[in-house]
Amino acid sequence: MQAVIMAGGKGTRIREVASDIPKPMIPIAGRPVLEYQIENLRKNGIRDIFLVVGYLSDSIKKYFKDGSGFGVNIRYIDEEEPLGTAGALFYLRDELREDFLLLMGDLITGVDFERFMRFHRERGKQATLFVHPNSHPYDSDIIVADESGTVREILPKNVERNFYCKNQVNAGIYAFSSEIPGLIKEKKKTDLDKEIIKPLIERHEVAAYRSGEYVKDMGTPDRYEAVASDLKNGIISARNLNNKQKCIFLDRDGTLNRICGFIKSPEELELIEGTAEAIRRINASEYLCIVITNQPVLARGECSFDTMEEINGKLETLLGEKGAYIDDLFLCPHHPDKGFPGEVPELKIDCDCRKPKPGLLFKAAERYNIDLSSSYMIGDMTQDVLCGKNAGTKTVLLRTGMGGQDKKYDAAPDLECEDLTEAVERILKP
Repeated sequence: MQAVIMAGGKGTRIREVASDIPKPMIPIAGRPVLEYQIENLRKNGIRDIFLVVGYLSDSIKKYFKDGSGFGVNIRYIDEEEPLGTAGALFYLRDELREDFLLLMGDLITGVDFERFMRFHRERGKQATLFVHPNSHPYDSDIIVADESGTVREILPKNVERNFYCKNQVNAGIYAFSSEIPGLIKEKKKTDLDKEIIKPLIERHEVAAYRSGEYVKDMGTPDRYEAVASDLKNGIISARNLNNKQKCIFLDRDGTLNRICGFIKSPEELELIEGTAEAIRRINASEYLCIVITNQPVLARGECSFDTMEEINGKLETLLGEKGAYIDDLFLCPHHPDKGFPGEVPELKIDCDCRKPKPGLLFKAAERYNIDLSSSYMIGDMTQDVLCGKNAGTKTVLLRTGMGGQDKKYDAAPDLECEDLTEAVERILKP
C-alpha cells in the first residue's frame, strides 16, 4: 500500500512554538510530528511513502533521508512553488498504481489504516474521507453523509449555520482510487476539497468513514499542548481501533436532555445542566462516548427520520458549542405495539435492537472494537440497566429523567448516581 503525505506547510498559526522549521518537523516529546505519522503508517504495513515538501524541506530530507532508518521507503516531491493541497499529485500520476492514502503532514494519528482502507474498498467509491467528531465543529468543515455513508455535502467552516447538523469533521485523511491523480491535467495550484472532492461528491463517488480514533492537527499552540498531553498519557495509541476499546454508553432522553414526553421536534430538546461538561470529561479519557436510544416516535409516525436527524443534530450542536462531542449515536426506530394513527407498518416489529435488548450495543461493539466487559451503560430507566446487563457491561442508573421509577424490569444497577456528572466522576476516579 502507498501513502502520500503533504508535508510542505509553513505553520503560520504555530510560530510561537517553532518558527525556524517546517510544521511537520515540530517536535513533540523529542520527536517530529511527521515521525509519529510515518510510524503509524509503518505499523499498518504501509512502507511506500511519498513526501510532498516545500518550505525548509532540507530539514525533512536530512532527518528522514530515504526512510530506511524508520523502516519505510521515502521518495520526495519538491514543490518549487506551492501547488495547494492537491497539485503535487500531478507528479505522481505514474507512481500511484493502486488505491492510496493521502494525509496532511501536521496531524498526529493513531489510526488502524488497514480497517480504513478495507472500508474504502468495500464501498467501491473513488474517494473516502476519514471523518470524526471534534471539540470545535463550529470552526471546522462538516461532512454531511446519508445513512449509507455516501457524502452529500461539505459545509465549510467560518460560514454561519442557521441549522443543526451532525458533528462530523473532515480529519485530513483520504483514501483515493489510483485514478485520482489523473484528474490533475497540468502542474498548477489545485485545491483538494474544491477541485477534486466536490466534483466527486456531485457524482456520489465519495464515502465517509467515521471513527473515534485519534487524529488531531497541532496547528495552534493550544492544540499542540493538548496533543503533547495526550501522547504522554497514552491516549493516542489506546484509541487505535486495532486495540480493544472501552466505552461509556449513554441513554439520550432523561440522561442527556430533559424529558418532556416523547421528543418530536428539535425545539423540545434541552440539555440537562452539566451534560456537556460530563461528556467533555469522557472525551478526555480513554473511553469512547456513544449514545444508545429507543425512538418509538419513528414507528408511531409521530416524527420523520429527517426530523429525528435534526433533533440529534441539535444534540451534537449544543454539545459542540461547549467543546464536547459524542463518538456516535445508535438508535432503534422500532415499536412492536400497533394501533397508533399514522404508524409505519414496517417499523412495528419485535426487533433485537430496542432496549432492553442489547442489539445496538453489539452493533457498536463490532464497529468500534469495544470490550463490553470493560464498558458502562448509563441511563435513567430500568430498561437501560437491563440492556447493559444483557450486553455484559457495567451499569449505572441515574436519578434524572425517569430516575428508575419506571420499575418495568427487575434489574439492579452496579451504581446509582444523582446525575451524569456524578456517574462520570465515579467511573473516572483514579
